[in-house]
Amino acid sequence: MSSSKLRQQIAWEAARLMYDRQESEYYRAKLKAAKHLCQGWVKPADLPTNREIRDEIQGFARMFERQKRVENLCDMRVAALRMMRLLSEFRPRLIGSVLTGHTRQGSDIDLHVFSDNVATVAAALEREHFQFEVERKQVRKQGEERVFTHIHVNDRFRFELTVYATSLVNFPFTSSITGKTIERANIRELEELLAREYPDLSVDDAVIEAENPVDRFQVYRLLLTPLEAVKQSPKFHPEGDALYHSLQVFDLACDELPYDEEFLLAALLHDVGKAIDPYDHVQAALEALEGTVGERTQWLIEHHMEAHALREGTLGARAWRRLRESEYYEDLLLLGKCDRGGREKGVETSDLDEALVYLRDLADDCES
Repeated sequence: MSSSKLRQQIAWEAARLMYDRQESEYYRAKLKAAKHLCQGWVKPADLPTNREIRDEIQGFARMFERQKRVENLCDMRVAALRMMRLLSEFRPRLIGSVLTGHTRQGSDIDLHVFSDNVATVAAALEREHFQFEVERKQVRKQGEERVFTHIHVNDRFRFELTVYATSLVNFPFTSSITGKTIERANIRELEELLAREYPDLSVDDAVIEAENPVDRFQVYRLLLTPLEAVKQSPKFHPEGDALYHSLQVFDLACDELPYDEEFLLAALLHDVGKAIDPYDHVQAALEALEGTVGERTQWLIEHHMEAHALREGTLGARAWRRLRESEYYEDLLLLGKCDRGGREKGVETSDLDEALVYLRDLADDCES
């Protein structure tokens, strides 16, 4: 195998390891990739540079994330600006993939902040009610051991704040990827970047929206809670109220597809419209959930009553053919099965909090 081909293969494998989050550091990823491909010693000249691996990672991101990656980058830059404004006293600088545009799913927002006392930065984050943890990491660079202080902040996006002494605010840090002076942007420069890259974006409005994001799980809670007061026909729902029924359906769905968030949401939320408009609960649910569920969940909720008609033989042939043309048809049949099964008296179910925590954790795992 030619050295150039080997180098390219190592770069691809290292990029895959990093994209899949099996490795987080370039050096370890390239060594692991080389060991896997060569089963032995590799000449240093055959090891790819960090930049070559980064370019391969971007190839994965373009392939798998497509338009979502572009939209996510804008949201991450707005989130970075919001955080930088909150921490303006520490002269923050945005660095890394969010600045350069080389993001991928799960990328952190990397900031440099400058303070001679880490506790003051932590106190500022506490005042804004952020959840975070402080990490001190020992790294060997340029022949000497150095200790770096990182603050990992959990928000809609993950932040990694690296705390440096105030005397280093203008120090020309070197990139481990390009070997050149690292690109950085202060608050004004990031505002200018946003205005230039997204001319239709109202930056200040976007920052305000980022400060008050809609928590879709709170929306679900607000819609589900009133179902406890919705009493149903004993003939069709001997189990009792609509919330108890919904939780039974959710538990049955978990038995079938425990890691399918979209399907589980449809199971839990399919009847939320009954507390809004009992005469057209399907349309009421779709309107109430607009913007908080995906296309597949929405379609399953929209057609869940037709699944019953199909089973009972009362659905017209044209409507049946229309349903069968959907890629979600088999999911609809399974949802109908869970819906019919969730009508038992006295069975033990998850409570509402447990169901929502399970779904939130599942969503967080998928995003990670």
